[in-house]
Amino acid sequence: MQIGIIGSGAMGSGIAQVAATAGHQVILLDSRPEALDQAGIQLLKIMDRLVEKGRLSKEDAEVIISKHVYTTEMNTFRDCGLVIEAIVEDLDVKKSVFRQLEGIVPKEAILATNTSSLSIASIAGSCLHPERVIGLHFFNPAPLMKLVEIIPALQTDSSLPPRLHELMINWGKYPVLAKDTPGFIVNRIARPFYSESIRLLEEGLGTENEIDAALKEVGGFRMGPFELMDFIGHDVNYAVTESVWTACYHEPRYQPSFTQRRLVDAGWLGKKTGRGFYNYKDANSSNSEFSSLDSEKQRRLAERVIVMLINEAADALYYKVASRDDIDQAMTLGVNYPKGLLRWADEWGIATCESRMDRLYNNYHDPRYRCSPMLRSLAQNGERFYPEENI
Repeated sequence: MQIGIIGSGAMGSGIAQVAATAGHQVILLDSRPEALDQAGIQLLKIMDRLVEKGRLSKEDAEVIISKHVYTTEMNTFRDCGLVIEAIVEDLDVKKSVFRQLEGIVPKEAILATNTSSLSIASIAGSCLHPERVIGLHFFNPAPLMKLVEIIPALQTDSSLPPRLHELMINWGKYPVLAKDTPGFIVNRIARPFYSESIRLLEEGLGTENEIDAALKEVGGFRMGPFELMDFIGHDVNYAVTESVWTACYHEPRYQPSFTQRRLVDAGWLGKKTGRGFYNYKDANSSNSEFSSLDSEKQRRLAERVIVMLINEAADALYYKVASRDDIDQAMTLGVNYPKGLLRWADEWGIATCESRMDRLYNNYHDPRYRCSPMLRSLAQNGERFYPEENI
C-alpha cells in the first residue's frame, strides 16, 4: 500500500521513515520546497547514523531512502491507500486539507490525522465521506516512540480501527484505542504533571529545581516537569493545555497557567530559544538535582503531583476514554512514565489515593482537586484496578 504523508516537519518525516522502513512506498508532501529539501537531507543523516551504529545495513538504508518521494502537489496522492496529515494544530487548516484530499484519493483510501488534541469528529464532519476519517496519533520522535493512539470519530467506519491496529503492529508500533475526547489518552492524563508542578512553584512550595528533583528521585520519572516543558517548548505545551481546557468547557483541572503564558509572551520557549524555566545560555546556570533537599519535602512534592496524575487516569477510565490496560500502556510508552498510573494507585492503595485527593480538596476547595468517582467507588468497595494481580 502506498502511504501519503502531509507535512515534512519532524513528525511527518518521522512517520514517513516508519512507513518506509515497514516496506511502503511513501509520498511526503509539503507546500514549501525548502522544507522537503531539509527533510531529505535529514533522512540521509539519520540513515548514515543507523548504518554507523550497525542498526541497519547500507543496503537496507538505501532501500528506505529509495521508498521516499517528495512533492508539493497533492495530486500525487491519487493512488494512496492511506494518507496521514501531520501539519499545524489548526482545525480550519486541517478541514481544508481533508476537503482537498477527498477529491484526489481513491474512494477506499483512509484519511488519518495526527492531531494531538483536536476533535476527529469535527475534521470528519467537513468531509463528504466522514466514515473514512480517523485519528492516528504518533509520538515524537515517531521512529523511536512505540505508542500510537487510534481515535475513531463518531462517523468512522467500524472496520477502520482494527485494520489500523493491525497495520500499526506491522509497523512495529504499540497501538491503543482512544475515545474522541480532548487530549485523547496521553495529552489528557499528563496535564497534571505540568499544571500541578507549576501550581507548587506558584505557591512557593518548591523551586523548579526542587520539584524536578523530587519527581525524578521519588517518582522515578526520567525528566522533571520543568525540564520536560523546556524540552517540549512552552509554545507547544501551553497550546495543548489551552486546547484541552477550552474543549472541556473550561474544566478547572486543565486550566492553563499565567506563569507558563508569560514565558510564551516573553519568547522564552525553552531549550530551542535558550531560555525557559531554566537558562540554557548561561554556562554557569544549572538545573541539576538538589541532592541535599529534605527527603520528606521531596516526598510531599512528588506525591501531590503523582496523586493528581492517578486521579486523572482514574477519571479517564471512569469516562471510558480508554481501557485500563491501554491507559497504563499509553502513559509508559507515550511519555515514558516509570509505571502505569492505575497500577501505581493499586500499589499505594486506593483508599490512600482517595484520602490524599480529599485532603487537597478540603484544603483548597478548588474543584480541580475533586476525587474521581472511580477512585471513590473502588475505595468504598475495597477493590483495585488490577484485582487479578498480587500487590
